[in-house]
Amino acid sequence: MKFPAPVSVQWIADMIHAEVAGNATANVLGINEIHKVERGDLVFVDHPKYYDTCLKSAADFIIINTKEVDIPEGKAILVVDDPFEAYLTIVKHFRPFMPEQQLISDDLVIGEGSVIMPNSFVGKQVRIGRNTIIHPNVTILDYTVIGDHVVVQSGTVIGGDAFYYNTKKNREQWYKKMLSCGNVVIEDGVEIGAGCMIDRGVTAETRIGKGTKMDNMVHIGHDVTVGKNCLFAAQVGIAGGTIIEDGVTLWGQVGVSKTLTIGANAVVLAQSGVPSSLAGGKTYFGYPAEDASLKRRELVWIKRIPELWKKVME
Repeated sequence: MKFPAPVSVQWIADMIHAEVAGNATANVLGINEIHKVERGDLVFVDHPKYYDTCLKSAADFIIINTKEVDIPEGKAILVVDDPFEAYLTIVKHFRPFMPEQQLISDDLVIGEGSVIMPNSFVGKQVRIGRNTIIHPNVTILDYTVIGDHVVVQSGTVIGGDAFYYNTKKNREQWYKKMLSCGNVVIEDGVEIGAGCMIDRGVTAETRIGKGTKMDNMVHIGHDVTVGKNCLFAAQVGIAGGTIIEDGVTLWGQVGVSKTLTIGANAVVLAQSGVPSSLAGGKTYFGYPAEDASLKRRELVWIKRIPELWKKVME
């Protein structure tokens, strides 16, 4: 999430009651997760395992719970007891929850020829391009960007919160939600079926590439990047932070785990599970998803096990 305007390190420090060390004169441009950070961004870290990764990342400002680190030249640390709570404070300030009082926000920007049908909800600062059709009972939440010639079928929700929680076991209460302040970007020519769910990025964007088509009941997790001209059949589920490259086909009920990459023009056959990255240009099947031709041969041999066992026992 980029801030509406740059803010000083000291201003952020005062907000979260932090002690600043390092370059205290620079301006902060936004807040991001470690795998999405850019120059000028603020990131938080609360576990020694990830201190070094954050300090060496592109982020210029690090909210951290220790002073005992080497600060790279030009960077600053903001020391607090609980970096996660500091993150929540910043997000609540820049993206506060504000209940809507109407179905379509007054600040909607919509292009010529586009249609929003009855009973659809459109949140704050949404942009919709030209010749796009939003069918009845669609929910488009804050900061979503939708391109030209897009079709969104009934019952779909675009921009819901990420399924993302602080799961530290030392908390006295339930898991605490990591507030989402990212958005969803739908590029030109995308078609989204009925009852689909596309979650916003936690701090950055979830992006659906040009020409991609989705069947009904498809779920896209937070911070997923989908390439151009992909095809997803019904009940496909893709977990957060995954990259789906151009031309990938996922057939019905395929499940894809988090933070992996499926290469361009790969095909994953129905009801397969993808727990790790797959190379492009191949067809996959099964769990774990493997080269489909090898998997079919394996199944043939599995079916022959009773026959082979009988011969062994004779």
